Amino acid sequence: MTQNDVKAEQELAAIRTLLTEAYGLEGDVLPLPGEHDLNYRVRAQDGEQYLLKLHAPADADDLGMQVAVLDHLANTAPDLPVSQPVLSRTGASTVKVTVRGERTARLLTWLPGDIWAKSVSRTPASAETLGSLLGQLDRSLEGFAHAGTKRIYAWDIGRADMHLQHVDLIDGDEKQAAVRAILERFAASVLPSLETCPRQVIHNDANDYNVLLDVEGRVSGLLDFGDMVETWRVVEIAVAAAYALIGARDAVGTIGALAGAYHRANPISEAEADLIFDLVRTRYAVSMCMAAKQIRENPENTYLLVSQEDVWRELQRLERENRAVAIARIRDACGFAPIAHAASVMRWLELNAHDFSAIVKPTVTKPQVAVFDFAASNPEAAQWTALDAQAAEARIADHIRAQKADFGIGLYGEDRAIYRGDAYETATSGERRSIHLGVDIFAPAGEPVHAPFAGKVAFLHDDAVAFGFGPTVLLEHATDTGDIFWTLYGHLSRETLATLTIGQPIATGERFAVFGAAEENGNWAPHLHFQLVTDHLGLEGRMFGVGVRDQWQVWREVSPDPSVVLGLSVPASVIVARDKDFLVRERHRRIGRSLSIAYSAAPLKIVGGEGAHLIDEDGTRWLDMVNNVCHVGHCNPRIVKAAQTQMGKLNTNSRYLHDSLVEYSRRLAALFPDPLNVCFFVNSGSEANDLALRLARAYTGNRDVITVDHAYHGHLSSMIDVSPYKFAGKGGEGRPAHVKVAEMPDLYRGRYRYGDADAGRKYADDVRSQVLALAANGRRPALFFSEGILGTGGQLTLPEGYLREAYAHVRAAGGLCLADEVQVGFGRVGSHMWAHQTQGVIPDIVTMGKPIGNGHPMAAVVTTEAIAASFANGMEYFNTFGGNPVSAEIGLAVLDVIRDERLMHHCQVVGDRLMDGARALAKRHAIIGDVRGYGLFNGIELVRDRETLEPAASELDFIIAEMKRKHRILLSSEGPHHNVLKVKPPAPFSAADCDYFLEALDDTLGRLNH
Repeated sequence: MTQNDVKAEQELAAIRTLLTEAYGLEGDVLPLPGEHDLNYRVRAQDGEQYLLKLHAPADADDLGMQVAVLDHLANTAPDLPVSQPVLSRTGASTVKVTVRGERTARLLTWLPGDIWAKSVSRTPASAETLGSLLGQLDRSLEGFAHAGTKRIYAWDIGRADMHLQHVDLIDGDEKQAAVRAILERFAASVLPSLETCPRQVIHNDANDYNVLLDVEGRVSGLLDFGDMVETWRVVEIAVAAAYALIGARDAVGTIGALAGAYHRANPISEAEADLIFDLVRTRYAVSMCMAAKQIRENPENTYLLVSQEDVWRELQRLERENRAVAIARIRDACGFAPIAHAASVMRWLELNAHDFSAIVKPTVTKPQVAVFDFAASNPEAAQWTALDAQAAEARIADHIRAQKADFGIGLYGEDRAIYRGDAYETATSGERRSIHLGVDIFAPAGEPVHAPFAGKVAFLHDDAVAFGFGPTVLLEHATDTGDIFWTLYGHLSRETLATLTIGQPIATGERFAVFGAAEENGNWAPHLHFQLVTDHLGLEGRMFGVGVRDQWQVWREVSPDPSVVLGLSVPASVIVARDKDFLVRERHRRIGRSLSIAYSAAPLKIVGGEGAHLIDEDGTRWLDMVNNVCHVGHCNPRIVKAAQTQMGKLNTNSRYLHDSLVEYSRRLAALFPDPLNVCFFVNSGSEANDLALRLARAYTGNRDVITVDHAYHGHLSSMIDVSPYKFAGKGGEGRPAHVKVAEMPDLYRGRYRYGDADAGRKYADDVRSQVLALAANGRRPALFFSEGILGTGGQLTLPEGYLREAYAHVRAAGGLCLADEVQVGFGRVGSHMWAHQTQGVIPDIVTMGKPIGNGHPMAAVVTTEAIAASFANGMEYFNTFGGNPVSAEIGLAVLDVIRDERLMHHCQVVGDRLMDGARALAKRHAIIGDVRGYGLFNGIELVRDRETLEPAASELDFIIAEMKRKHRILLSSEGPHHNVLKVKPPAPFSAADCDYFLEALDDTLGRLNH
C-alpha cells in the first residue's frame, strides 16, 4: 500500500468516526469529486443514503449562505428535489472536523439518480425538466437574501468583463481570439442590456456534475449551492444551458428547450430571452479564463480540467451558429415572436397590398399562371447535378405551355430537399436547409422585374455557383411605423448588377432588373426567386433561399409568405408538414389546452383515411374502432364527390330556395314515423340538442329538464347544464336548479340487473320520482333527455320497456321526450335505423349529428308539426350554415350509401359476430365482466372480480395502449369508472376486421398479467 493509499484510508476512518459520533450513523463511505469541498456518498447500514460535505476554510458567509438557503427552500418549496439538511445529535446544522485541515461538515439527504455527465438515460426531455426545475427554484428564491450572496464572485458571468485580464493566460491564439471577442462583446453590448433585467439570488451552477437524472432521463435532483450569487436572473438559464448542450445533437435547440421550460415555470422577458445565446457563449469564455488562471495557481487540481475539452469544442460549435437564427429560435421556444417586428411588417403589407405594383407584368391583361411542383414533377432529381439542371428548362416550359399559362411558379414552403448543392446543405445546428423561402416565377430570360413598392438598393451579390441565387438584389423598405424589411430578387441577369448602386432609390413599379439566362444562374431554367426578408441574419446579399424544416416556425418569420406581395390568382404556398412534438407544442400554445389529444403519451399524426382505417404520416394503417362520425367510411368517394360537385356550383344559406334542401328534408323525415315530419338543420349535435330544448320550452311553457345520470348531450352552456357527465365531473359547477337527474338504468352494476324482467319499469320509476319532485315545487318538465343506448354511461343498452314507461311519466306531466341519436343513429344499431326504436317508442323530438354528414359539420332536429308551429312565435329562427346546399348534398349522399351498401344490415351481422366473439373470450378471460350493445355500438366492461364488480380501469388503459402499440388498433374507454372498452367503428368495419380485433384482444388479455 502506497503512502497516498494509507493517507486516503486514514481520511475515510476519520470520516466514519465523524459520522458515528456526530450523527449516530455507520456505513460505507465513497469519495466524490469536488472543486473546493470534500464530498462523500454515505450508505448507512439501514440502507439510507446521505451526502457528506466537508467545506474548506472560507468566509463564514459562504457556508452560512448554503445552510440558510436549504432551510429557506425546505419551508417555501419542500417538493423541490434538493437536499434537506440532516442535523447532528446536538441539533446543529454543521460540525467542525479535521480532514486535510480544519473543515466544516454538513450532512444532507441523498438525492436519487445518476449524475448528468455520467448518465446514459439523457433525452431531449432532460433539458426541459432541468429548465422547469430551475424556474421553480428561482421563483422560490425571489425572496431569499443573505450576506454571502452579495459577494463579487469570479464565476458570476454577470461580471464577465473582469476576465478580460485573464485572456492572455489561455493557451493558443485561436482560443484567445475567440474568448476576447466574446468578452468584449459582453462588455459593449450584453452588460448594458442586462442592466434592464431582474436580479435575484440564483443557484448559478447547474452543471452536468450537479444535476441528477432518473432512469427516464428526467431531472431528479440538483446539488451544491456553493456557487450561489445575487446576479441577473437570466444567468441561471445560461449557466445550465452551457452544460446541458454538451454532446446534444442540436445545441441551440437544447438551449431553447431549457429556456422555454424555465419560462413556463417562471416567465422571463423578451429582453432576457434575447441575451441567453450570448450569455451561454460568455459562460464558456469565463470558464476558459478561470481554468487558465487556476491551473497556473494550482497545477495539481485536475478537477479544473474536467470539462475544458468539452467547453472549447462546444464553444466552437456555437461560434458556427448564425447568431440571429439562434436568438430567434430561443425566443420562439419561450413563446415570443422569433422576429419581433415580422408581424407588424406583414400587417403593413396586407393593409397596403392594393397599391402594390406587379413584379412581373405579362403582356396580357389577365395572365394565366401555372403552378410547378418540383418534387412531384422531378422524383428522380435526388441525383441531379448542376449540368442535369438544364433538363428542367424544357420540362418547365412544357408544363407552362400545357397549362396555356404566361408564366409558372414554384411554391413557398415547398420541400426542395431533392436538389443537391452547396446552397442547400447544412446551415444551422447540423440541420439541412430544404424548405423554399420564396416563390419562383418562371418566364423567359430578359423578362423585366419591377419593384412592388418604393425602396432602395441595400445589397448586391453575385453567386454564380450551381443551385445558388446567381446575381441577387435586396431592396430595403420601411413601413409607416419605421420597421425595416427587404425584398430579395434572385437569378437575375449579371447586367442588372452593373446598373445598380448601393443606396440607389427605387420607385414603386420601377423596372430595375431582368431575368437572367440559364448560364448566368447555375444552368437553372430562367426564373425569378422572390422572397420577403424581415431579418437578413447578417448574411446581406448572401441571404438563404431555403430554410430548415424542423425550424420552420422561425424561418417563416424570417421570410414570410410573399403571396401578399404577388397577389396571384393561384395559391403560391403550401403548409410545411411538421413532426408530432412540434404539433403538440403548438396546440398547447395556440389552441386551448382543454382540447385533448388522443393517446397523449404517444399521439398519432393522421394524414389520411380509407374505410375503417386511418393512415398516419408514415403510411401505417390503423384500424379505427372509435370513429362513429365517419359513419359510411373515411373519405367515402361518393361523399367526397357529392361535396366537391356541389361546392363547385353553389354554397349559400337556406334563405334561398334550393332543391337539395327540400329533397333532403323529405328523405330524412321519411326515416321516421308520423308525426315526426318537420326538420331543422344546424351544424352540430350540441346545436341540435340546444334547439330541441328551445322547441320544448316554446311548446310546453315549462323550463325544467330531466336527464339521465352520467349523460352527455353537448358542449354548449345549455347542454352542459343537462349533462351530468360534465356538470358533476371535474371542473363542473354541479347540478343546476332547473335540472333533475334520473337514475342510470345499468343492468350490469345498477340496482336492478340482468334477469329482472321488471327492471325497465323500476328504473323508469325514478323518472316518475323526478317528475313528482318538480310537482312538489309547482313545476313541470319541459323535456326528458335520453339516448337509445347510453354512450358516456358505458355503452349501456336500456332495459326493456324503460323508455316506454319513462315517456309516459313525463308526458303525463305535460313534458316532451327527446331521443338523442347523435351517437347511435343512421342504422348503426343494425336492427333499426334509430336506437330508440329498439325500445318501441316514438319520441316528440329526435336530434342527430356526428354520422349525419360523415364528418362534415351538420346536424338536424326532427319533430312534429305542432311543436314546430309553437316555435314560430314571431322570433325568426335562422342558422347561417344549417341546411346549406353542400350540407344537403352530403346528407343525401350519406343516406344513399347507407341504402345502397346495405350498411344497416351489415352493422347487425358484423356487430353480432363481434359480440359473440367477445362473449367467447369472456369464458377464457375472467376480466371481461359484460358484453353489450346493438350492431356496431358495443361495450365490453372489464372487472377485477365478477362478484364485487371492482372496475379494471388501469387494466383497460394497458389494453388500449397495447392494442395500439402492437396491433395498430385504435380504441378508447367509457363509463363512470372508465372500465368499459368502447367499440363504435365506421360502418364498413368488416368481418375480417372484426376477427382481427378479437384475435388481438385475446392476445392482449393473455399478456395482461404477465
